[in-house]
Amino acid sequence: MKLKYVLTILSLTLLVVSIPLSSLANQTGEAGNHDARIRAIMEDMTLEEKVGQLFIVHVYGKTPTDPAYELINLGNNRGGKDFQEVIENYHIGGVIYFNWTDNIGTPLDVEQVNALSNGLQDIALEQDQEIPLFISTDQEGGIVQRATSPATVFPGNMALGAARLDNYAAQTGSILGKELDALGVNMNFAPTVDVNLNPENPVIGVRSFGEDPDRVSSLGVAQIEALQEENVIATAKHFPGHGDTDVDSHYGLPIIDHDLETLHEVDLKPFKDAIDAGVDAIMTGHIVVPALDDSGLPATLSQPILTDLLREEMGFDGLIITDSLDMSGADVLPPEEVPVEAFKAGADILLNPANVEESYTSMLEAVQSGEITEDRLNESVYRILLAKAEKGLFEDPYADPAKVENIGTEAHLQAAKEIAEKSITLVKNEQDVLPVSDAETVLVTGPSAAKPGLIADLLDEKGISGDSFATAASPTAEQIDQAVELAEAVDKVIITTYTANTNSQQQALVEALQATDKPIIVSAHRNPYDVMAFPDVEAYVASYSYLDVSIEAVAGVLAGELNPFGKLPVTIPEHYEIGEGLDYVDIPRGAAGMKQLVDQLDEAGEISNQEASRALNLHLTAVAQYEERRLPDKVIKHLEGFRKLLDQQQDNEAISKKAHSYLDTEGLRLIEHWLEN
Repeated sequence: MKLKYVLTILSLTLLVVSIPLSSLANQTGEAGNHDARIRAIMEDMTLEEKVGQLFIVHVYGKTPTDPAYELINLGNNRGGKDFQEVIENYHIGGVIYFNWTDNIGTPLDVEQVNALSNGLQDIALEQDQEIPLFISTDQEGGIVQRATSPATVFPGNMALGAARLDNYAAQTGSILGKELDALGVNMNFAPTVDVNLNPENPVIGVRSFGEDPDRVSSLGVAQIEALQEENVIATAKHFPGHGDTDVDSHYGLPIIDHDLETLHEVDLKPFKDAIDAGVDAIMTGHIVVPALDDSGLPATLSQPILTDLLREEMGFDGLIITDSLDMSGADVLPPEEVPVEAFKAGADILLNPANVEESYTSMLEAVQSGEITEDRLNESVYRILLAKAEKGLFEDPYADPAKVENIGTEAHLQAAKEIAEKSITLVKNEQDVLPVSDAETVLVTGPSAAKPGLIADLLDEKGISGDSFATAASPTAEQIDQAVELAEAVDKVIITTYTANTNSQQQALVEALQATDKPIIVSAHRNPYDVMAFPDVEAYVASYSYLDVSIEAVAGVLAGELNPFGKLPVTIPEHYEIGEGLDYVDIPRGAAGMKQLVDQLDEAGEISNQEASRALNLHLTAVAQYEERRLPDKVIKHLEGFRKLLDQQQDNEAISKKAHSYLDTEGLRLIEHWLEN
């Protein structure tokens, strides 16, 4: 739990550095244990060193002194030719890794990143002030994850929202934390706790857990606590909530027009719950929120939002980190003024400025001129050093090279696979067009980003033959004509879409294929809103992800090997409500119905022997007895035992993957039923 500061008066002999008494005096508990050390360090720090600690910057290169990137770094205003020069020149507090800066390659080279992190910490500890670095990245899972294969690739937050299980969010946070720790990354800019309310949101979308603030809160807190348990700083973003906008703050300045009641009940709730759970850091959003600040400034530059609301009203005493300062949403003032105004608004850490030297110099001059007081500077430097101390970075900032064996383990990959499988949502299935049988042929077509070829290959492995045809992101007229021609030769058409609700050419592809009178199945591989553009298709599946782990799960659902379990975590306006979702099972809800399902699977050859069938039925008989006596705790406990039995029987090859999926999902639905009632 985040520790509160006790307000007392410090003697001047203990306060050689000028630190505001109101926020940093006489630390108690763990913070108090670090207090003397931090004050001693700050006493010896120059003004230049203190200003440097405020910055987290990106630098190109695979090593701390990579000669291949010297001209790129100098040409891109990184503050030096390589990491070493930037650290030495500006005493920076941390770095941020990206794929496009070649700090993290694709595929991931685990030894390279581990060595880079350790080399950077070596350089930091060779400076006059031996202050370790924050080494940060954006490892959200889903469409924003810098460390990809062979690291564990997760389907993302909205998939977690569709699966509806807090333990999956905790599992994700734990695995992300373990793997980041092995790479030497001690600060993760995740999770995204924005409540996505806008189908046309171009920047959040599937990065959100969904539109229900309570669900976003519970999943976000579970992930935060698990990340921090692995000694990685978690960062809730993007304060005060980026979920209801149709503008991407990378390229423009969004406006959130919610009233105060909506802001507190929806947008701010996940942040308040994260604060109560002890989140280490909160990232600001480059978004204008007139109900909180009518100046027209984005939250990143707003004192009413960062200081008055976040610090004082909501009681957050951790690190406030700006979103990247090189984004267009922050470009509302002259560039040299942006970091100064963000700091004056209440930020502690100035993330990723476009020009390192210019931003550093403007901050230093602002303190030297008195525009920013030394008290205010010391307040943030203290918080930064305290966060580093609480994570043990002063004792040992290094990543054990042997820990890279923790990356992409079989257990981690299996966890991601299970989450993806439980997230796939069957939204519509007219005339039971799904699942596709091995007696039918299919055409799989759609934008290459939505991986129609991979879907076709996976279906072929399951005995469903057909063809695939990948189009451009916006299919051309020629490509649409070719898809229509190919459709004539098959029984069913599967169209993989990628944000088709805002892409007229993808909509034209669907409409042209509908005109063939073939059954049309749409599988949406990013945002789930695509069906708004073509509500009359026979079947619609949402996967919330174009990543392979999700595509494999989609193929399992299309072929009927997996029983769809996901529920919509968002509303599809005018069509489907949040929480809707179908499956392939038609049995009464209860243990008696599940016994029917066991018998059906047994008759279909999905259960290999009578002993396995008998064990399952015996367990369900016990569940039925507790149902009859209305003992929900007993029902749930025995259903959880039933799920463990299923795992054992699948491991022993007594039941098929299909039998496991169908019985496990129905068991979970029955658990949900008893929890709700």
